[in-house]
Amino acid sequence: MSMALIVLAAGKGTRMKSDSPKVLHRIAQAPMLWHALRAGQALEPVRTVVVAGHGAEAVEASALDYDPEIRVVIQSDQLGTGHAVRQAEPALQGFEGDAIVLYGDTPFLSEETLAAMQAARQTHDVVVLGFEAADPGRYGRLKMAGDQLDAIVEFKDASEEERAITLCNSGVMAMDAGRMMALLAKVSNDNAAGEYYLTDLVGLARAEGLTATAVVCDEAETMGINSRPELAAAERAFQTRARAALLENGVALPAPETVHLAWDTVIGRDTEIEPNVVFGPGVTVESGARIRAFSHLEGCHVSRGAVVGPYARLRPGAELAEDVHVGNFVEIKNAVLHEGAKANHLTYIGDAEVGEKTNIGAGTITCNYDGVFKHRSVIGRNAFIGSNTMLVAPVSVGDGAMTASGSVVTEDVPPGALAVARARQVNKDGLATKLFRMLRARKDKEAGKA
Repeated sequence: MSMALIVLAAGKGTRMKSDSPKVLHRIAQAPMLWHALRAGQALEPVRTVVVAGHGAEAVEASALDYDPEIRVVIQSDQLGTGHAVRQAEPALQGFEGDAIVLYGDTPFLSEETLAAMQAARQTHDVVVLGFEAADPGRYGRLKMAGDQLDAIVEFKDASEEERAITLCNSGVMAMDAGRMMALLAKVSNDNAAGEYYLTDLVGLARAEGLTATAVVCDEAETMGINSRPELAAAERAFQTRARAALLENGVALPAPETVHLAWDTVIGRDTEIEPNVVFGPGVTVESGARIRAFSHLEGCHVSRGAVVGPYARLRPGAELAEDVHVGNFVEIKNAVLHEGAKANHLTYIGDAEVGEKTNIGAGTITCNYDGVFKHRSVIGRNAFIGSNTMLVAPVSVGDGAMTASGSVVTEDVPPGALAVARARQVNKDGLATKLFRMLRARKDKEAGKA
């Protein structure tokens, strides 16, 4: 059965106290909308529709950044979840199959839970996701009769008996897309909130002789985020689960609570991540690498046996081959370091390629930016870049070449050559003594005036 996702992302999120749309606030360095979209990808949807409202332009840009094939529709007036889902109808024209409604502020649904909902659709016309709530609060309640779901009752409209039910509605619902839209056309706003409830579909479906059921998941999966404290709690929950998964898969984390992961971080087994390491988006670390303390990685790839840090920064486009060493206070950006290359301290390598087993001395900088354009430096195999070398790109250093310490290299260095690009040292006998005497006399004179 083909599947379409309808992701509701129109809410303003007043309790966030923010000018940004709620669904664009970040968990593990990605908009929570992206987490919801990724969860839905487990169903292999053939069509995805995001319903935007508040901050629609920004929400649309974020959705299309995640997947350019997503269709974004606008809910101009927030008149309830049923009204929001109806806005997706034009984007589903010609689609035949199931639709599942997800929420951009509910980022933690698991692949297993969504698969269970998909399986339940084989035997029931409507499938709702529920959870047993420790504190049911103001959630809608699921009224069950065996495995049949009779109705969803919103808290505002529930009797005291119905409010005593602990099985609560997550809002996630799956059914045939065409039937969903047909039933939504019959939903009224004759309720305490004056809104069009998606939840009314269950009662309408049952009245037409259709079957409905509920799949139950852990309450943690249905965590919705409406405020800054809830956003912080979601971040903690994500990090706790992600760290536990790494440990389970053979990654060494001596102080896991100090390591911060991004939503898409990939780390191979037998890798060691020392304390206080931060991973930004787009990082892959292969098995057997070592990321030392206080390092920051983003948009990079670290190969087997490489060592990064401590206090290193890998920026987007950094590619470290096997057994590369990047040490303290080294920054790599948009550069490839081939197997066995080393840059052990106090160095910036940007827009560059460094050959196998080349050693980059302390204080080396690839001067890649002229104020308008970026330029590239290419350093060959087995080269030796002396400390405090400035490589003014575009420039190349050949295989087996050397640069003398303190050189400013502006021309290509042939293979095997030594580049010396610095002023000749001249010693002036006695001049330091004379200068010190003069400066101290001036200092004493100025002190006397004070």
